[in-house]
Amino acid sequence: MSMFRIFDVSGSAVSAQSQRLNVVASNLANADTVAGPDGQAYKARQVVFQTALMDAGGDPASSAGVRVSTVREDQSPGRRAHEPNHPAADAEGYVTYSNVNPVQEMVDMISASRSYQNNIEVMNTAKNLLQKTLQMGQS
Repeated sequence: MSMFRIFDVSGSAVSAQSQRLNVVASNLANADTVAGPDGQAYKARQVVFQTALMDAGGDPASSAGVRVSTVREDQSPGRRAHEPNHPAADAEGYVTYSNVNPVQEMVDMISASRSYQNNIEVMNTAKNLLQKTLQMGQS
């Protein structure tokens, strides 16, 4: 595998984790929302990753990266609270909130952030190795 393929593989992971961080941020922003005008509460979203083969022009030692295949909605029911004075309460006095679990979202955010940072570190290390290789040729 070419040294430059490392940038493709790590770059795909950085891009995928960036999308994951955006989805987590959206989920956290909507954690305490109630049902909207359509009567439906916000549904938490999760990123689904898929292996992405990096085309190496027929190279049998081609590498694999990652990509976001879909962003799916969590179909679990939202939290219901009895608040009869709330403007969004139903006929029984219950308000339906989003199904976002803020604790789980924070765990996902930490995981995605660390993965993002690790892949940036891989790219920085590969860059430093390439620079040292070039410097060896100058001596």
